[in-house]
Formats: sequence, structure tokens, C-alpha cells
Amino acid sequence: MSSVDTSRCHWSYQSWCKPRERREARPRWRNVSSFDPVSFFLAWLAAPRRVGAVAPSSDALAKIITRDIGETTGAVVELGPGTGAFTDMLLRRGVRQEDLTLIEYGSEFIPMLQLRFPGIRVIWMDAASIGASGVFQPGEIGAVVSGLPLLSMSPRKVMAILEGAFAVLRSGGAFYQFTYGVGCPVSRPILDRLGLKAVRVDTAILNLPPATVYRLTRRIPRPTRSIDFARESKDVSSV
Repeated sequence: MSSVDTSRCHWSYQSWCKPRERREARPRWRNVSSFDPVSFFLAWLAAPRRVGAVAPSSDALAKIITRDIGETTGAVVELGPGTGAFTDMLLRRGVRQEDLTLIEYGSEFIPMLQLRFPGIRVIWMDAASIGASGVFQPGEIGAVVSGLPLLSMSPRKVMAILEGAFAVLRSGGAFYQFTYGVGCPVSRPILDRLGLKAVRVDTAILNLPPATVYRLTRRIPRPTRSIDFARESKDVSSV
């Protein structure tokens, strides 16, 4: 197999690889899931804080984090796809290849993703740049699925990722995040500052280690006018 030039990873593999080369490469990676544990472990050894896991996500976790996503969701962005466990499940849920974009910062995963999913756009980029990159228009995305290790990131980094993601999410869109921790991976101060709420979806007990999925959405603005009116009425009645 010929090596893949990761310096050109900003573009989908099929946009620059010759058809004959693509046909020869795909069968070798058709059962790429069998290589996932080795790839993940080596990547973790090289950068444990960035990868955040010693093994890829299980099928059980993939089913939970993609549960609310389907062919009617529209454009979907996956942050930190790794070897593509969630990507494969999104396709099985009915998301079209042309509606799916993978954003991966680990160069060791880029060639595998491009070979495994030649019809999907793969972008080599820091997830914190999703809002300022100009790749997506405001309100263009229906859902964001994140495999990023938020617990190992600084609050400023988490803020940048969420702020950028919700800048391109449409009204009613959701950000799905899993965690190995005991609570939501996004702190209450960050949720409050960005006007977001987090709801626990489910826990994948069979995942190694067990992981819980949270859905982050925009908070519904409080009806301040009615509250102020009620307060005014109460004040008047007490006079």
C-alpha cells in the first residue's frame, strides 16, 4: 500500500487519489475495525492527553451517542472521530456521506479515516477552530458528535470548542458528548456562561471503561417580561 501524504489531509482522500489507487486501497481496510485497538493504543502512547482513551469506543456507546441522529438531521459534524466507530454508526443511522464532516487533529488517524470512508469529507483541524475556520456557515449543522476528551482539556479550550460548535449549529441542534467521568464533562460555570443545558442520555455499561453520553443544547430564554409584570403587579397590590 502506498503511503498517504498527511500534509494534504485538509481534503478528502477521493479528491486527489486516483480511482485505481482508491480501489486497490479500500479492500485492505474494509475490516479496519480489527486494527482499531492497536491504532488507538499506539496513539495513546504517543499523546495520552490528546487521545484520551486506550481503546476505541464500543458499538454500544456508538448506538447511544447517535441515537437521536438520522437521515432527517441534515449536516452532521464529528469531532475527534479517531478510527471511525461513531462515523460508521452515523452512516448506519441513515446520515448521508455528503452530509457528514469529520474533524480530526490526530494526524495518525487521518489516513485511516480517509481510506475507510472515501466518500466523507475529512478535515485535519483543531476542533477549537470550528467556529472561526469558515468551513461552516452559521446555523448550517444539525448535530455535533464529539469524541474529544474534554476532561483533559483546559476550561478555555472547552469554551472555544463549544462556542464554535454552537455558532454553526442551527436552532434546536444538539452537541453530543460522552465521558468516562461520574458527571457532565462540561462544568456548570461554562454551561451558564454559554447559555447551555446538559441532559444525560444514557450509559454504555459494556464500553471499556463504561461511558455516559450527554446532550448539550441551548437554554430556552426565560419569559422576563411576564416575570417583571408579575413583580410589578405584586408591588402595586401591596401599596
